[in-house]
Amino acid sequence: MDPLKALADAERKPYWLDTPARPEPRPRLIGDTSADLVVVGGGFSGLWTALMAKERDPGQDVVLLEGRRIGWAASGRNGGFCMATLTHGLANGLERWPDEIGRLERLGVENLDEIERTLERHGIDCSFERTGELNVATEPWQLDGLTEHLDLIAELGLDYEAMDREQVRAEIDSPTYLGGLWDRRGCAMLDPARLAWGLREACLRLGVRVYERTPVRSLDDDGTVIRLRTPHGVASGRRVALGTGVFPPLLRRLKHFVVPVYDYALMTEPLSDDQLAAIGWRNRQGVGDSANQFHYYRLTDDNRILWGGYDAVYYNGGLVKPEYDQRDQTFVTLAEHFAATFPQLPDVRFTHRWGGVIDTCSRFSAFYGRAHGGRLAYAVGYTGMGVGATRFGANVMLDLLSGERTERTELRMVQEKPVPFPPEPVRSGVIQFTRWSIAQADRHQGRRNLWLRTLDRMGLGFDS
Repeated sequence: MDPLKALADAERKPYWLDTPARPEPRPRLIGDTSADLVVVGGGFSGLWTALMAKERDPGQDVVLLEGRRIGWAASGRNGGFCMATLTHGLANGLERWPDEIGRLERLGVENLDEIERTLERHGIDCSFERTGELNVATEPWQLDGLTEHLDLIAELGLDYEAMDREQVRAEIDSPTYLGGLWDRRGCAMLDPARLAWGLREACLRLGVRVYERTPVRSLDDDGTVIRLRTPHGVASGRRVALGTGVFPPLLRRLKHFVVPVYDYALMTEPLSDDQLAAIGWRNRQGVGDSANQFHYYRLTDDNRILWGGYDAVYYNGGLVKPEYDQRDQTFVTLAEHFAATFPQLPDVRFTHRWGGVIDTCSRFSAFYGRAHGGRLAYAVGYTGMGVGATRFGANVMLDLLSGERTERTELRMVQEKPVPFPPEPVRSGVIQFTRWSIAQADRHQGRRNLWLRTLDRMGLGFDS
């Protein structure tokens, strides 16, 4: 494969959003309004919060404000891996909350089960396929990591299958594979944009008032009502839920805990029957490799391959800019890696290339909290695994706003905060040196340098 030739006609836009099926935006908020609950953010976090608030109490008035269009940011740009994990993987959760890991894994599976039931209940067609995820080793040093927690996995009752080289290549045939671990039930593939649009329609049917193209510029609180000021009006709420991800926070304290990291992806043209037969993939699992700088990839419902990951780019200063959505250096690298993984597909072309920003925190999984006397709640910091976990986070926010003690709010994961990042310009220096160290580890059989080992001892270990 010639990467430049394969990329020549690729549209510079997210594949999922590039469809005539994209719904027309809802009206802007013009004038003032009030509600029992105002939700800020029209991605998965905000949509799940609004939907479940109405399901909990159909009589309450709920308003959702979205600054652009529903699902336009991270929720419409990701790989469509809807995972059971709430902790960015078992290893991360085990390192941080070992005494809670059984409960966290159970709650994660229950959350994914309920997502599946919700899609059925509301008739949301987003190509949901509960095929699981296949984690593959492409270097000898990665094999031990795949099987490190097999005994614990069995104790937790999770459905994982360890595979040797021949077994994993019988599932998906790549000469780079040395072994694998198939999480059979802990991940589903879906179309993320259609999920967002489906949740929007479900919200509307339940009576949520949705305003798009309505950015919230500021927040003030008179002790009873929180007012959210937008360009053409004010939305006042007795309670507020923030699901704004990495974008400039309305709650100032959050800027110390979250940084924007850009992730990039490619989408191929649909594979022919012969091309698909050349690589197998009959069970349609999502795939992630086991390097620190890892790739994720999956099949769409029309047998395209989404190929993403590897580069997790932090732009110095922590700015979020539209021009960062495109990075040709990364697209060429991704195309080269695709060719090495699937040499059986030398003539495949890419139709789309895009990037998007991820809200990352130092513990690599969401954190939660309240402010304004408990009348505002937030969930943020999902670090790229929020398609499923945002529903759990939405439940946490609703629990916190209700003041109700639940199994969720009793979790240390919910009660604790991550370590804050240092201020700029130290922040940029630390993050860039860490990214360099991670790349060096991949080049040296996974050996982590003194800096990475120090972060590990501080509970800040990072893989990508």
